[in-house]
Amino acid sequence: MATSRTEARRRRHKRVRRQITGTAERPRLAVFRSNRYIYAQVIDDVAGHTIASASSQEKDFRSDALNEETASKVGKLVGDRAKEAGVTSVIFDRAGYKYHGRIKALAEAAREAGLEF
Repeated sequence: MATSRTEARRRRHKRVRRQITGTAERPRLAVFRSNRYIYAQVIDDVAGHTIASASSQEKDFRSDALNEETASKVGKLVGDRAKEAGVTSVIFDRAGYKYHGRIKALAEAAREAGLEF
C-alpha cells in the first residue's frame, strides 16, 4: 500500500510521540512546517498548555518567504519567549521531519537564543 509523504510523516510523528513527553521542567519544542509557514511551540504536555510559541505568520515575518533565514528568525523568537517564561531546557520534537534545512535552522537558532536540547 502506497502512503503519501504526509501520511508517512504523521506515522513517524506518532511513533516518536509515544516516547517523548514535555514536562514542566523540560517542555517539548514542537515544530510544524507547512508549504507556506513554519510554527514552533514550547508545550507542557502534563499540564496540557503552551508555554511559548512563534510562527512565520506573525506580522514581522508575514512578508518574508519561507526559507532557512525566516525559520531561524522564528527559532530565535521562540527561544527568547521561552527564556522569558523561565524555560531553559526543552525536548526537541521535529514532528517526523528530517533534521535538515528549515527545521535545522530553527533548532540552531533556538539553541543560540539559550535553549538547551
